Amino acid sequence: MPKRLAAIAGFGLLSIVLTVEQTAEAQGTPSDFVAPKVFQAAAPKAAALEGAVDAYRAALGSPNNGNNPPPSDGSGRREINWDGGSPTVLVTTLPVTPFNTFLNTRGSQFTTPGIGLSQAPPSGGPQGGLAVLFNNQTYATIFSTFSPSRLFTPVGSNITEALFFVPGSNGADAATVTGFGAVFTGVRAPGNNGPSTQLEYFDKDGNLIFTGFVPPSPHNNGLSFFGIVFEDARIARVRITTGDVAPGPNDDRVHDIVMMDDFFYGEPQALP
Repeated sequence: MPKRLAAIAGFGLLSIVLTVEQTAEAQGTPSDFVAPKVFQAAAPKAAALEGAVDAYRAALGSPNNGNNPPPSDGSGRREINWDGGSPTVLVTTLPVTPFNTFLNTRGSQFTTPGIGLSQAPPSGGPQGGLAVLFNNQTYATIFSTFSPSRLFTPVGSNITEALFFVPGSNGADAATVTGFGAVFTGVRAPGNNGPSTQLEYFDKDGNLIFTGFVPPSPHNNGLSFFGIVFEDARIARVRITTGDVAPGPNDDRVHDIVMMDDFFYGEPQALP
């Protein structure tokens, strides 16, 4: 069984986008274990992050299968941008877990040990966005989006877990994917306890096979990206830790509050 792997980004404030593609070392793992490729980037604005995200899309494979049935050859990828099909959708959804909006159409389910998961714009909208969702007016200005206009967040926790299923099976057929990556906003340089935002990848047997730390953004409301791609579909679950505390407190020297935007993952493959 592969030992836990860790990909640690180079931290520090960045004035330009930082993009890295690297192969992690698999210390003490079996000779036939091939470590994933790691993609990470940080940028002050969405346009500066686009190149890194496009490189990751290419690594996952084309096309973006959207809500279409699974292709016969298992090719392509799935994406989620939380925007309800239009950047003009500004509705803040009630927190719910499990979050099954994309379970049947795109083969992904999201859960949290907290109250639930919600889609919300940083500010505005019929329900006031993140500021009202978390009763903190500072949230209206400290986050940005990669694709307008909503972000994704757990409520009552800073943990989100992703599970994968064959699209069209409505959660009946468990699946694995080759890779998973996500965009984040508000990731700060590590504090006394180290980096706060990370992704942990597990195989179908529940073994932790990789851990990646998300690079800090070069601006207070900048954007960060982290994703990996294996040569085969071995990722069954992903645990995402956003920041060092559940959203609610001010984002300051004591607390690092982080929100999520677009998700990208390989086409879910049925377990044998």
